[in-house]
Amino acid sequence: MRCLVVADLHYSLPQYDWVINVAKRFDLVIIAGDHLDLSSLVEGRAQTVVIRKYIELLRSKTQVITCSGNHDLDSRDGSGEKVAKWISDIGLSGVPSDGQSFILEDTLFTICPWWDGPLTREKIGAQLAADALKRTGRWFWVHHAPSDKSPTSWAGSRYFGDAPLLEWITQYKPDMVFSGHVHQSPFIKDGSWVDRIGDTWVFNVGQQFGAPPAHIIFDTEKDEAVWLSAAGFQSIRFDQPLTRPLPKLATPPAWLTSQDPAGGQNPA
Repeated sequence: MRCLVVADLHYSLPQYDWVINVAKRFDLVIIAGDHLDLSSLVEGRAQTVVIRKYIELLRSKTQVITCSGNHDLDSRDGSGEKVAKWISDIGLSGVPSDGQSFILEDTLFTICPWWDGPLTREKIGAQLAADALKRTGRWFWVHHAPSDKSPTSWAGSRYFGDAPLLEWITQYKPDMVFSGHVHQSPFIKDGSWVDRIGDTWVFNVGQQFGAPPAHIIFDTEKDEAVWLSAAGFQSIRFDQPLTRPLPKLATPPAWLTSQDPAGGQNPA
């Protein structure tokens, strides 16, 4: 399975265009939250219309899954907590999203909503408990906020991660967790795009301006993940321990550039 992971596109249409253009080269595209931009001059509902069209285009090219982020919340549920109803509507139209699980090959994906209050947080806990019983092979989570106390949530002066997520990872031990949210973590001292909590690999794609977006490409057959951004290229192997500092690569790995032109494009 070859997958493309992006997050925090924040209504950057050139970045969505890039994702559309390379999508057919992947078995799966993961968009880990924050589709919208609260600071944009474009009204929020108008943004959701445009992004839904992009997701429909993506769905016509490959499998796509997505979750909500804090910028995506557009309404309140019956308890008064903020939710991304438009993301839930995408889920009803056939794109796995908030609160849903999905199986691709031998991998179970659990897709978590952004939680604004204790009731939604409890729903995520129940969702993970239920999916733990379904697990037969690999288990991947999509959760917009990265784990607390991890380089993937380090912002330079403090962590901006999710403490319950760290507890859930410790309890259930998924194979991988894909996040975003803390834009600068992969680019700053003591931050990173990847970490390992016990046996669980956790990722934060990071955010940059212009196309292409910062992105991760991972291949479960090659047993490797590659981070590509304006800061350069880095890779890790899933069958080897995580050691720091991660070396910067002059070019992406040969397996990526030889088979996947998306990996050969200069992210800068």
